[in-house]
Amino acid sequence: MFRSIHDSLEPKIVTLFKRQGYSRADFIADTIAGLAVAIVALPLAMAIAIASNLPPERGLFTAIVAGFLISAHGGSRYQIGGPTAAFIVTVATVAMKHGYEGLVLATIMAGIILMIMAFVRAGELIKFIPYPVIVGFTSGIALLIAFSQIRDFFGLSIATVPPDFVDKLYVYLAHLHETNFIAVMVALVSIGIIIAAKRHTPHIPGPIIVVTLSALAVWGLGLPVETIESRFGSIPSMLPSPVWPEITFDKLRLLLPDAITIATLAAIESLLSAVVADGMTGTRHKSNAELLGQGVANIASGIFGGLPATGAIARTATNIKAGARTPVAGMMHAFWLFIFMLLLAPFIVKVPLAALAAILMVVAWNMSEIKHIREIMHAPRTDRIVLIVTFGLTVLVDLNFAIQAGIALASILFIDQMMKATHIRAVENDEDDPDSIQNKSIPHEVEVYEIQGPLFFGVAEKLVDTLALFEKPSQVFILRMRYVPLIDAAGLHALEVLHERLHEKNTHLILSGVNPQVRKFIEKSHIDERIGKENIVDHIDKALARCHELLARD
Repeated sequence: MFRSIHDSLEPKIVTLFKRQGYSRADFIADTIAGLAVAIVALPLAMAIAIASNLPPERGLFTAIVAGFLISAHGGSRYQIGGPTAAFIVTVATVAMKHGYEGLVLATIMAGIILMIMAFVRAGELIKFIPYPVIVGFTSGIALLIAFSQIRDFFGLSIATVPPDFVDKLYVYLAHLHETNFIAVMVALVSIGIIIAAKRHTPHIPGPIIVVTLSALAVWGLGLPVETIESRFGSIPSMLPSPVWPEITFDKLRLLLPDAITIATLAAIESLLSAVVADGMTGTRHKSNAELLGQGVANIASGIFGGLPATGAIARTATNIKAGARTPVAGMMHAFWLFIFMLLLAPFIVKVPLAALAAILMVVAWNMSEIKHIREIMHAPRTDRIVLIVTFGLTVLVDLNFAIQAGIALASILFIDQMMKATHIRAVENDEDDPDSIQNKSIPHEVEVYEIQGPLFFGVAEKLVDTLALFEKPSQVFILRMRYVPLIDAAGLHALEVLHERLHEKNTHLILSGVNPQVRKFIEKSHIDERIGKENIVDHIDKALARCHELLARD
């Protein structure tokens, strides 16, 4: 068991090096791929930090530190980690409520939670989050991201933008008359360049073209738009020294809900990104190792003045298309970003914020899941309800609450569907069934009912209520359970109550067609001792034989 846990947590890079080694050609391919990804990641890292109401260097620190560690310790061959747009709303809210130091502590706590998830092997459990919930909160986040960029997109003079969606709307409407049309033009041209680059020069990332041309335009033409330098001043050209935040029990308790939200988002997005990478390359990621790598990276990111980090789907796809071969490509992407920060800091600060807002607008559109929303809107009504509720709560209330409520609602609706799919009824004749009651001799003193579906808490009450259907009690009641694949504690209790009530009416209970798995739980709960071991059989013929014994004895 220890070995299996160790294997599941072993970094992918170690597994690959053990299996196939690492050649000079691999290093060259990974270095080139890392450079391509770094070019894409540079403007995104800064834009995400600024959208979170934090200085741009925080995004760069995250991309460098967390990006390196996610590749070095993670479980995916091609994963690129760093700050992502999915965190913008949460990061901005936590930083506004608790300050940057509170955000750092929440990020470190999230890293510890992710490591715990890895050690308890929770990587496989993420897949059980309902798909409409994922699409609902992802599209909700996309709307919030786009909405958060309106200030810089329109060049509005707003000192602080509130995190709440409705409050943002009121503030934007109050300042809309201040629109800077030069900023709007810069943003629209930037979007046009990104779209054109994707169509005509796919090998050159649109965002880096936008950042370069817009910075040159501001410097050369003196455009009256806000830049990184005018709002934040200069950015450092080196990583900061590691610093631990002040830790108290009250702070830990206060920040725990936010840390759980960050950890949940990091786990979901990183594993989704790993799945996408597997689909593009035919590889297979190690989910628990990926969670461990995410945990280590988030702890380090917090210590080095960064933001929460996770796997980035777009950057991971770029890494694959650029010819990456191993996780070294992700580590090299972090190295190249460090070089960019070291050499290009004076130029980077000339980038207009309207251009960065345009980049995030495009990111938000790509995150919006329009195609998947259309698919779900043609799915069963329950999926549509879950999608709409999760989306609405994400936008209007809170991301953490939206995820919890979405999962809870999806679970309730699933239970309702399972209840409707489980039938408890008098056995009907079926000519195609060799064990049909039509082909058996059933004494008049015997009632035969059948359960079709799992016997769990949602349908347990139905079983007990079947007694109300009897006009007069029979001497023997056979409950056929051949189509009961599983049973839970409520189902076991329902069998016990059914036996007691039948016993009060001097009616014998026989369970027929009980599969080994269900029988094991019946025996563990000792209900078989009350019903009688001889009254629990695996076939209807044995149940009828037992009927004749009981009737003869009575």
